[in-house]
Amino acid sequence: MTAADRESTDRQLDEAVDAARIQALSEGRHGILVTRHGHDFFTVALSDAVPFGLTREHQAW
Repeated sequence: MTAADRESTDRQLDEAVDAARIQALSEGRHGILVTRHGHDFFTVALSDAVPFGLTREHQAW
């Protein structure tokens, strides 16, 4: 996800984490990993490296 401004970034991150949370709850096996790749580029994904029920942030830049 790439966003143009802080407000858009926050909104899009919230939406992506909410969608990942729904998927994680239905599977019951993975946590959520939010990775910041740059100033305005993030990914949100389920991760078996994150315990179920947790959300972790990682900076990759």
